[in-house]
Amino acid sequence: MSQYIVQGIFVLAGIISLSAALLDWDWFFTARNTQFVVRNVGRKQARWFYGILGVILIGMSVFFFMNTPPVA
Repeated sequence: MSQYIVQGIFVLAGIISLSAALLDWDWFFTARNTQFVVRNVGRKQARWFYGILGVILIGMSVFFFMNTPPVA
């Protein structure tokens, strides 16, 4: 059961990251956690980075959901 909670967190993080990249959310890219990437590569490249990261997180969640054996 706990693996589904972790997978849900990964999917949620991926959706937020991908949405922020696609919709150019100002609150996301001005947050303290994202400033390191934005400062070093610029906002446009940071959007690409977080978009790809979001797709990877969603893909990992789907992969692990499909390959997790059912709990008996």
